[in-house]
Amino acid sequence: MTRLNMAVAGCAGRMGRQLVKAAHEAGHALSGGSEAPGSENLGKDLGSLAGLEPIGTVAHAGMTEAGKGADVWIDFTIPSATLLSLSMLPSLGVKAAIVGTTGFSEAEETQIKLASERIAIVKAGNYSLGVNLLEALVRQAASRLGEEWDIEVLETHHNRKIDAPSGTALMLGEAAAEGRGKPLSALRMGPYDGPDAKRDPGKIGFSVRRTGGVIGDHEVTFGSDLEIVSLSHTALDRAVFAHGAIKAAEWAATQQPGLYDMSDVLGV
Repeated sequence: MTRLNMAVAGCAGRMGRQLVKAAHEAGHALSGGSEAPGSENLGKDLGSLAGLEPIGTVAHAGMTEAGKGADVWIDFTIPSATLLSLSMLPSLGVKAAIVGTTGFSEAEETQIKLASERIAIVKAGNYSLGVNLLEALVRQAASRLGEEWDIEVLETHHNRKIDAPSGTALMLGEAAAEGRGKPLSALRMGPYDGPDAKRDPGKIGFSVRRTGGVIGDHEVTFGSDLEIVSLSHTALDRAVFAHGAIKAAEWAATQQPGLYDMSDVLGV
């Protein structure tokens, strides 16, 4: 395995610390990390933030210093910060980016596509192996079961998550829509709410729960009048996403510019 220089955006956050730890455990170098201006963690050693021995690399404000010398930029932050970083990475010589940020608008998705013309970008709503296998199963089930089968996506996350439905839920919804040969925008239903909130036949519904410290639960149900098929995944440790992201980074570092997802990384 080639040892890579990895830089982590939001390195002091819950996911950022997991990414630093996973990269270190995989034998890669941490060349930089970023935090928002004014963060109390600026100047702190990335190893110490991640519960490791100091590694001699500290958190910087913004990504200009953090990205210097990196082979791969790993970003699980917020859309505005991620888009700014993607626009600047080529000038810093960074070859690839791993994007785990969710909640992008349609226009922002277009910006990511444009950025991928200059660097390799792996973008996924979820980096766990199990979820990506679930995605493939959902696509297959939707293609085999007729439109008389209702499709519902239920997701539960911790009470501090800001976007809804989750990126993973939308990823699963997109897989179901692909199985039915249509874009999700044509099949997605709004939240069930109010006195006239009946279900539209053939559409894909989403339900969201935010409670406690749940890392991530996702379930897709296919229901007919006679039976229900349920496919689900439960994350037990946030580290599963970090280890998947590092695998994606190792893969992306060898790719040509383009926009990829975890199905490309895993060959699913």
